[in-house]
Amino acid sequence: MKENIIKGTVSAALAALSAYCGELIIPLAVLLAAMIADYISGMAKAWTTAQLSSRVGILGIVKKLSYLLIVCAGMGVDWVIATASSAAGIDLGVTYFVGLLVIIWLVINELLSIVEKVAAMGVNVPGFLLKLIARLKSHVEEKADTGADGNDA
Repeated sequence: MKENIIKGTVSAALAALSAYCGELIIPLAVLLAAMIADYISGMAKAWTTAQLSSRVGILGIVKKLSYLLIVCAGMGVDWVIATASSAAGIDLGVTYFVGLLVIIWLVINELLSIVEKVAAMGVNVPGFLLKLIARLKSHVEEKADTGADGNDA
């Protein structure tokens, strides 16, 4: 009986999160997977270089949780913009621009971090991969600075 209550509660919580986040649920799942992979690669790098530290590991977890707060802030900005534009009778046609942009930037940042950590462990990483990820990161930053339509914000 207790197990069913737990399963039901978790299912309801995930359904509520999915309904609230809407289109962002898949990018959020990708971000979570990238964050976990980055944490694991950081632990592997620390282990291979004999620098394993529980303090550093806990700080890494706090950093990852802070990323989620940044995503929440981006989603909050989206909500404010959507609510204000709706009240003004303006249809922007975009619901989750800032939140999605934040998630994409964080995923790219995590991917770059993973590749750098793997390279630091002595794995031969293709140079084009590092360049490609860095270019994606700068492209996202440029789009954020100029706005979605290419005009300066």
